[in-house]
Amino acid sequence: MTGRRRTRATVPALALALTAGGLIWGFGPWDEESDPADTCRGSLAVEEAGEFFGGAELEFRGHTGEWMGHGTEYCTAQARGEESGGVRLELSLRPAAAHRAAGAAEKTSAAPIGYGWNGSFDAGYNPAAAVLVDCAPLPGKGLLVLADVPEDIRELSSEQVRGLARFTTESARRAAKRFGCEGPLGKRPSTVDRTAWQKLPVARTKGTCRDVVTARDSARLGLTTASEIPAGRALTEECSLDLPAKGRHVRLTAYYGPSAQQEMYLDKRYPGSVKGALMRSHPCEGALDTAYFKFEELPREDAGKAARNTVRGEDGRRLLTAFATASGARHGCPVG
Repeated sequence: MTGRRRTRATVPALALALTAGGLIWGFGPWDEESDPADTCRGSLAVEEAGEFFGGAELEFRGHTGEWMGHGTEYCTAQARGEESGGVRLELSLRPAAAHRAAGAAEKTSAAPIGYGWNGSFDAGYNPAAAVLVDCAPLPGKGLLVLADVPEDIRELSSEQVRGLARFTTESARRAAKRFGCEGPLGKRPSTVDRTAWQKLPVARTKGTCRDVVTARDSARLGLTTASEIPAGRALTEECSLDLPAKGRHVRLTAYYGPSAQQEMYLDKRYPGSVKGALMRSHPCEGALDTAYFKFEELPREDAGKAARNTVRGEDGRRLLTAFATASGARHGCPVG
């Protein structure tokens, strides 16, 4: 999630904003324990859930709901007898037209899940994964599959991390078959890249900042250091560039599919929050829909007053174009 939302849109605030805008998310009654084959109408990857819990006997629950007028599904798996305080896996299925991202889909700190999937994986305190599948029969021509471990877990084992990735992708595979999705699916993950943010000289970047800063930019703007995460086909990704002025930096962010729709909605609803930012959008194929790219110089305030950008508009647009071109190419969405 962008820094703007880290400081502005808390969950209650976002819920209020969505309600005020007429977007209501309501679920039906919570189901009693369900048969594994019926959980999320057979989309929950039961075998992978069992592997995550080390072979423990599991129980499953689920319900259906509505978001933006579109049906959504939500279900959980957990070790039997651990209703309160126990670790559980949560799975959410929603059509791309129900355009609000969540969890790993909206986090800039999430790494690409890899293995041919458009998706993200966040191995933080609340581990989460997200996969977006092309699906012409569904509203928005896409299926967004979200999975997470809602409990605050300081450290998952490597096996559990891999298990969560497999649980997400195999649930996506089951759901895609159920909905008759035609889009290509990725492979079963064998590892998960848990590399955190890395700070590197701009000339040595190899992740989300790669191919963004030219030698000319570095000399002209004094850009020497970048912060980045692994590059791939994450649904939201970011590159940060330190500026010569103390405490100031450039943030470049790319959003795809529901993540892009969410960010465009918020930018339009709160125009003051992006004052001085540069944005551009670009059409992609399938569920990725519209890619949305943003340049921001931060912080926007200095001693309680609006801060003036030190990067000129033409320089900012050049950096944004380079970032959009590199990110779009990784996602199979050429940006001209």
